[in-house]
Amino acid sequence: MASLVRAACLTNYDEVARASGLNSARMLLDVGLNPSVLDAPDLMIPVDKVGRLLQASATQSGNESFALCMARSRLLSNMGPVGLLIRDQETLRDSLNLLVRYLALLNGAMTLEVDEQADTVVIRELLLAGRAHEPTRQRVELALGVMVRAIRQLIGNAWQPRRVCFEHSPPKDLSVHHQLFGTRVEFNQAFNCIVCAKSDLDTRNEFADPAMVRYAQKLLESVAPVSDMAVLDDVRRTILLLLPSGRCSIEKVSEHLGVVPRTIQRRLTEKGQSFSSLMNDIRKELAVRYVFESNRTLTEVAELLGFTAPSSFSRWYQSQFGCSAKDSRARVALPTSIPVSIPISSATPSPDAPTNEGL
Repeated sequence: MASLVRAACLTNYDEVARASGLNSARMLLDVGLNPSVLDAPDLMIPVDKVGRLLQASATQSGNESFALCMARSRLLSNMGPVGLLIRDQETLRDSLNLLVRYLALLNGAMTLEVDEQADTVVIRELLLAGRAHEPTRQRVELALGVMVRAIRQLIGNAWQPRRVCFEHSPPKDLSVHHQLFGTRVEFNQAFNCIVCAKSDLDTRNEFADPAMVRYAQKLLESVAPVSDMAVLDDVRRTILLLLPSGRCSIEKVSEHLGVVPRTIQRRLTEKGQSFSSLMNDIRKELAVRYVFESNRTLTEVAELLGFTAPSSFSRWYQSQFGCSAKDSRARVALPTSIPVSIPISSATPSPDAPTNEGL
């Protein structure tokens, strides 16, 4: 069950590809996308194909910051009706709240969390790859680059984040990162996020237009009926958000989404899923990413996946992958031992895996 993203996420792809010596049409066809998607911004396309396109483009061009180059000239209007709605809010806080609410219309595999801490705000972006071993570096950098561009359009081009953090390692050339984010860019961090001053949230938007807000709101309501896929995407994103808390249950997810657990159960059953199997799928994808593609300790990985004890994580990992996380990490150092990608949909919960109550 593939998550979808608006084709507008590929805005500027053709220009950056050609500047990098790539044939954009060929690159798109190679990942199973019709080149015509570049002219259909409202079309919903598979996130995993976008991820593979961006990664292949970065690899073949030798430009580790390929996707970030695409973000440099992004506009709020590229977000369609959602961009119109957030553009005319009175404050950045209002804009971010609405972006969180309507994010599913833009990207079904991304979660946005705005965490206020004393005088600081952390805007955290979490992305699901869709398949095990599917690199997310390019998608993450595109997402954070677009967010910084959006904030500048809302509260002024002079705005600078206090910090921009990435989970992945730094590229050899940081010039594009410094050009877009400033010099406070950090890598190998716990989360992908933008850190700014809390006072930024209440910065007034002098161009706010209430009439345009009403128009955009009606437009969104007319094109965004609640669908089964939208509900499933909401559940997936909420699981992703709540897992590190160690309290991810169907009751907590229901509370977060403002629906009763029975509604979630019914929608999942209609799609041949259960809450436990969906959470297991997400855990399995994240486990692969954290174990194989990061330097986190296995204790940290266990916590991020919502396990209260490393031993519980170890038993679950063994049941899912047939070996220990330590052995998996040792094998990945050998060129011939990298595991074959496993579609997330093939994951099945182990009877030995902890239940929601144990999280």
